[in-house]
Amino acid sequence: METQAFLQIKPMEEQVFTISVYTENNPGLLNRIATIFLKRHINIESLNVSRSEIENVHRFTIVARMTETNVKKLVGQIEKQIEVIKAYYHTDDEIIFHETALYKMASNLLFDQREIQNVIKNSSANIVTVHPDFFVIEKTGGAKTPKPCTTNWLLTESCNLFAREESLFPKQK
Repeated sequence: METQAFLQIKPMEEQVFTISVYTENNPGLLNRIATIFLKRHINIESLNVSRSEIENVHRFTIVARMTETNVKKLVGQIEKQIEVIKAYYHTDDEIIFHETALYKMASNLLFDQREIQNVIKNSSANIVTVHPDFFVIEKTGGAKTPKPCTTNWLLTESCNLFAREESLFPKQK
């Protein structure tokens, strides 16, 4: 009796990838990289461009949802740009997340509302500057700690989030 084995081909699942691109700083490169995503009908969920740790080298950090096959092709296409030094991609499992938020509050609240002092102390937040009219609190979080911008942390009428930075660091293999 002959047994037929059927090969089941599963479609590749889309997942979130973080793409790091190290480049020279030339005008028009951001547009060309965005066009590569546009031609492949891939939506950029997050984009950050900044100087890197290496002098005269800039880093594009791009977050997008796609299949691994597509991200390999996309990174290869990005690396064909003359100004691109190197491009890498990572999954969320391969990245360490760190988020920092700064909150500006009226100075009188620090002395009038005792619970604010307790929240700052109990949540390992830091007061980074004090001015006669306001003070600034810094709260940081990562993958295992509560993210400062997504929790109900210090929700008052006079608490204003005025700066937020999210950093991504590839884990060492």
